[in-house]
Amino acid sequence: MAEKSCVKRLQKEYRALCKEPVSHVVARPSPNDILEWHYVLEGSEETPFAGGYYYGKIKFPPEYPYKPPGISMTTPNGRFMTQKKICLSMSDFHPESWNPMWSVSSILTGLLSFMMDNSPTTGSVNTTIAEKQRLAKFSLAFNCKNATFRKMFPEYVDKYNQQQLDEQLVSERLSSKPSQDESSRLMLDKVVKSTEDIKKVDDLKGGRKNRKQPFPTWMMLLMFSIFGIVMALPLLQLS
Repeated sequence: MAEKSCVKRLQKEYRALCKEPVSHVVARPSPNDILEWHYVLEGSEETPFAGGYYYGKIKFPPEYPYKPPGISMTTPNGRFMTQKKICLSMSDFHPESWNPMWSVSSILTGLLSFMMDNSPTTGSVNTTIAEKQRLAKFSLAFNCKNATFRKMFPEYVDKYNQQQLDEQLVSERLSSKPSQDESSRLMLDKVVKSTEDIKKVDDLKGGRKNRKQPFPTWMMLLMFSIFGIVMALPLLQLS
């Protein structure tokens, strides 16, 4: 059972974290056990961990802050073993170097900094940059399969659901949009059709020009009438 001073200290630290959040760090005590804290570290930009969300636990001893906590990580990350204690100067691996002035925020800030480093330690692993990037990409999906994570960090579950929705919308847009080859074919068909339409119009106009118009019947009758009158004038004068 936690000592009274330990409980008061952890409650104070939680209030401080809520009031002044630490960049790239989210941490909360378990609702059923204040000695067990859950955290999420967000991978820093311009590092192999960018875009990653790393979930883990801190287990404080009842004598905290006079004794250091144990720290582990649950999310596969390519830097630390999962479900294994990590050796840090501020963890229970080195009680001789522990400083009671350190807090949850300083512990996790130190863990995040050490994560970006390549120094080997107990609980660390050696992987390629590509592997770290791959694990970062799928870290949130991995975390959301964990029931405790979903309960402790609903905002990250919402983030994951939104990402899934955005990816689905992009996929639907791409599938409904014709491919480049299809677009080129459709454009070519339009050009050919337009060319054929223009040719038909030109042929129609040319046919109208070349086709002889029939001589009007009334004009022929008029000409015959005039011709007949002209031929009859000499006969009328003789009579």
